[in-house]
Amino acid sequence: MDYPGNLFVVSAPSGTGKSSLVKALLELDSRLLVSISHTTRPPRGQEQHGREYLFIEETEFRGMIAHGDFFEWAEVHGNLYGTSRHAIEERIKGGEDVVLEIDWQGALQIKKIFPNAVLIFILPPSYEELLQRLHRRGEDTSDVIEIRMSNAKVEVEQAQFFDYVVVNSLFETALFDLKAIVHAQRLKYAAQRRNKSAVFRALNLV
Repeated sequence: MDYPGNLFVVSAPSGTGKSSLVKALLELDSRLLVSISHTTRPPRGQEQHGREYLFIEETEFRGMIAHGDFFEWAEVHGNLYGTSRHAIEERIKGGEDVVLEIDWQGALQIKKIFPNAVLIFILPPSYEELLQRLHRRGEDTSDVIEIRMSNAKVEVEQAQFFDYVVVNSLFETALFDLKAIVHAQRLKYAAQRRNKSAVFRALNLV
């Protein structure tokens, strides 16, 4: 279905800078709204319930799966993550642009449900740099970092199935690339026909 709003789905290996890029993008673009996912993992650092994630118990999460409340859900690094179907649909039906941060499994699931969803994959410049970023972040033990690096090799291979790829070598450049993708999507014919309907009518295009 061709909803009036856009759905941007951003995925990346852990430590690539995805969350920082999306946060900066949201600060620059007041028309973008973030969709908050549910997760069973505990909060990290300064994360708060209802801001970065909706932190819930696994039993509650499993119940939501059974009721079909999720667009998509996946197990990542031993924790469950899911996206509320109702929250996304209501926003894009209302013409709002929504950005969603999820893993590649969830992104590909959403693409099947919403073919018009724009999938964006963030790549690190190298595995060596990714390892250094994970260590600098200081949030994980050595064992967890080893698991994340192993998973990253699988995750990076999924970039070929995404619509756009952004390499986060320099933060400012990667942010510019993200902004360009969002802007280009809004300039597509169908989007302009919806948003500039008066112009299209005046030019007998509708």
